[in-house]
Amino acid sequence: MLEEYEDILTVEEACQALKIGYNAIYALLNSGKLKGYRNGRVWRIPKVAVKAYILDSAGLKKEQG
Repeated sequence: MLEEYEDILTVEEACQALKIGYNAIYALLNSGKLKGYRNGRVWRIPKVAVKAYILDSAGLKKEQG
C-alpha cells in the first residue's frame, strides 16, 4: 500500500493516494483525523499517518492487547 510514495507526502500526493480533493484533505488535517505537520505554511503528511487513517476509516485498526 502506497509503495510509490516517499515517507513524507505533500497534500497533492495525499489527495492522489486517498483519491479525495484538496478541501477534504485540509478538513481531515485540521480536524486531526489525518495526522500531519506544518512546515511553515505547507502541510506534510507521514505515509504511516495515511495508512493509519485508511485502516481506521475502514474499521480495520488493530486492537491493542
